[in-house]
Amino acid sequence: MDLSEGYREWAPPAALRHVLSCLWSQVTPEKPGRPGGAGGGGRSSLVLPDGCSDLMWIRGGHAFVAGPDTGPVPTELGPGTVIVGARFRPGAGGSVLGVPLSELLDQRVDLADLRRDVDRRLPGTLEPDEAVARVTDLAGRLAVAGPPDRAVLRACALLGRPGGRTSDVAAEVGLSGRQLLRRCEAAVGYGPKTLQRVLRFRRFVSLVDASADTDGPADLARAALDSGYADQPHLTRETVRLAGLPPAALVRERLPR
Repeated sequence: MDLSEGYREWAPPAALRHVLSCLWSQVTPEKPGRPGGAGGGGRSSLVLPDGCSDLMWIRGGHAFVAGPDTGPVPTELGPGTVIVGARFRPGAGGSVLGVPLSELLDQRVDLADLRRDVDRRLPGTLEPDEAVARVTDLAGRLAVAGPPDRAVLRACALLGRPGGRTSDVAAEVGLSGRQLLRRCEAAVGYGPKTLQRVLRFRRFVSLVDASADTDGPADLARAALDSGYADQPHLTRETVRLAGLPPAALVRERLPR
């Protein structure tokens, strides 16, 4: 576990990889930077939709749950902020957290309002390394108590592939279209078509992040096709809708400063 400054992700224990995408931390520097200069203690970022939900602990604050997003969420973190999180895979969060994720869509909700028993185990007075251990342990306990819908987990994996059709996915997991919609809304937060759009968008974001050393994708039209879009205008419409930015601006936003 690397709890140094910046955003870090690491793999969850093998036994939890069917429900957790990753464990993560966000640590901002203690000292403010020079006025108008780089190296400030605070941090601003744009959280983008990913089909996931997160259990999050903040040092000196409280624990909360971030529901699935359908658009960009600007965030501002003050100097010295330490956040530890467990990110539930698409399709796992609803059952594990014990609440239909459609009720948490585009929301950040205090954990005490959802699971007071779990919230008591995550006081803001913990040391960050202890918070990581407890978040991991609690995610495992929740997964045992509320195992995810296997059909929806499988559907999410299929919907993450380019070119899939929601009707074909429903048939492959043994559900009708209406059943898949209902169970997807509870487990993911929204229906399979919206999830498919979000996961396609994340493929583009992954391409952008992987090309950070070369200042982003050299050819956005090629990146659009590789991500599963019909063409570059299709990519532009979707990135504006899901990120609030056209593709070139999104690339600049995600490049290391």
